Formats: sequence, C-alpha cells, structure tokens
Amino acid sequence: MLSATDVYPPFGLRVVAGPIEMRGLTDELILELCDVAERGIHDPDEMPFYFPWSTAPAGELSRNTAAYHWSKRSTFRANDFCLDLAVLVDGRVVGSQGVAAKNFPVTRTGETGSWLGREHQGRGIGTAMRRAFCALLFDHLGFEEITSAAFLDNPASLGVSRKVGYVETGLTRVKRREGELARTRGLLLTPETFVRDDVHLEVTGAEAVRGFIGIGAG
Repeated sequence: MLSATDVYPPFGLRVVAGPIEMRGLTDELILELCDVAERGIHDPDEMPFYFPWSTAPAGELSRNTAAYHWSKRSTFRANDFCLDLAVLVDGRVVGSQGVAAKNFPVTRTGETGSWLGREHQGRGIGTAMRRAFCALLFDHLGFEEITSAAFLDNPASLGVSRKVGYVETGLTRVKRREGELARTRGLLLTPETFVRDDVHLEVTGAEAVRGFIGIGAG
C-alpha cells in the first residue's frame, strides 16, 4: 500500500545540520507551527512580510497558516511549487524555511522565505537555518541560484542574507499594509558567493523530492 510520502515526497525530506533540523511539513508539524505563530512572530508595529498574514486574530491565524500549507500541497507542480519545511531545534518547532519556484526544470532558481517565532529570535538560528537550507538547495536539489528580498526596515533579515553570501540586486517599491509604501532590497545567491561556514548536512529523502520537482536523480 502507498504511504503518504510516496504520494507527496516532501513529507520524507529531513535535513540535520548540527542543532538545526528541517522536516517536510506533515499535518502534525503544521499544528506545531501554528502554535509557534500564535505566540507571536514580530512586534505589532512591524511588518516583515509582503502580505500581512501574521496580524490575523488568534485562532484565525492558525486556520490561515494551516490552510496556506495545505493549499501549497494540492497545487505543487514542478513548474510552480513552494517547498516549505518546519525548522526544529532540540526537537521543538521554532519556525519555517521555504523556497518558491516557477518553471524550475528550466530556470533552476527560486526565492527563499522564512520566519521564526519571536521567542526564538536573536540566537543565530535564522542564519544557521538559512545556510543549511541553501546548502540543501544547491547540493541536493539542483538549484543554480537563489533569490530573496527583505524590506529596508528589516535589518535582521538583511543581515542574515549578507552573512550567507547574498549579493544586493536593487530596490523595489511595493505596497505593504493598506495604503503603505515600502521598499524591498533584492538579493541573489550563487554557489560562488555562498558562505558555507563549514556547514555539514545529513539529508534523507532528497532523491524523491528531485523527481517531484522534475529533475530526476543527482
């Protein structure tokens, strides 16, 4: 009989990099992620996301978070996907790290995005999980470049990107909250600029995910 991982290979993806562990988002892990989100991600006066999903009322935030990840499963295709993983430290979910890509078998590029529960910020976890995730993308999942972006008033995210080796590509003016103009800094990472800092990964389930995103065995 088929398993859930046979049908949806990201469930079987697991990455260990020192104290950081990343796993495919099963329903159980989604519920843990919802609990982290409900406890807070950022100061109410701040908004680090393009869409202000994190400001939803208690309860609704969990439903929205779960619905988002369920919807990304149902629409996952090699030519348009979001691969999101739960991030754990000492076996406890602390946030999420992911990448979105279109026409990946041709472009071999995608944009990373992540968040950490507020209680877990300021401990170096953000840098460690981004570095491990980028190593996974380059070394195991066939990516040839990785993009990202952050608002100019989000120095923590921009600082993580610089530490990992992303190069600035320009500024974009966008609408953030209703009626609010904000500027984002574009960023690009390649294997040549990637600052690995001796990151070592233990990876399981990557071959099945490679097939799922349309590039076959490495």
